[in-house]
Amino acid sequence: MNGSALLCDLGRVDFEPTWRRMQAFTEQRGPETRDEIWFLEHAPVFTLGLNGDPAHVLAAGDIPVIKTDRGGQVTYHGPGQLVVYPLLDLRRLGLGIRSLVTALEHSVIAMLASWDIEACARADAPGVYVEGAKVASIGLRVRRGASYHGVAINVDLDLAPFSRINPCGYEALPMTRICDLRKGASVASVLPAYRSALLARLGLTGEPADSARN
Repeated sequence: MNGSALLCDLGRVDFEPTWRRMQAFTEQRGPETRDEIWFLEHAPVFTLGLNGDPAHVLAAGDIPVIKTDRGGQVTYHGPGQLVVYPLLDLRRLGLGIRSLVTALEHSVIAMLASWDIEACARADAPGVYVEGAKVASIGLRVRRGASYHGVAINVDLDLAPFSRINPCGYEALPMTRICDLRKGASVASVLPAYRSALLARLGLTGEPADSARN
C-alpha cells in the first residue's frame, strides 16, 4: 500500500460548510483524483451521527447541533481540538473501513507513546482512551469507495461542553485532553506530530496542498 496525499491545513473553519465541501469532493472525485487529508479546528458545534439519538444532547444551550451523515452518536468540536479528515480512495489503498478506524486510532496511540503517554483503543467504543478517559473520537462515512469525516483529538480545548451531551452515546463518559497529559501541548505542536504518525500508519507520503497547486 502506498501513494501520496495532499495535506491541507485549513485553520479554524465552521463545521457545516467544511462538511459540504467533503461531500462535494467525494461525489466529484474519480479514479485518478488525488487523496487529501484536511487538518483543522472547528468553531463550537455539536454534531450528531446519521443514526444518532437526539436524546444524547442533554442541554445544547447556545452551541448549535448539526445532524450529519457520519457514523456514531453525538460529539463536540471546538477550538483547541485537532480535527483530521482523511479523504481517501479506500479501494485504491486496499483499505476497509475497519482498517481505517484502526489506522486513525493507532496513529494517535503512537503519537502519545512518543511522549510517554500510554493510550489504548476499545473494541466496544471506537476512539482512543487514556486511563479510561477519551482523548480522541472517530466518526466516518464511506461513499463510492471513499472516506470522509475522521478523527477529533482533544488537545487544549475547553472540555465543559462535553457535560452537555452523552459523548458518543455514553452517559458521563470522562473526557481528557493532551495538554493535561503533556504540559504546553497545543494544536500547533500536535498537528505535525500527528500528521507524521498518520502518514506512517497509512503508508502514504504527503505533499502540502499549497505547493502542489502552485
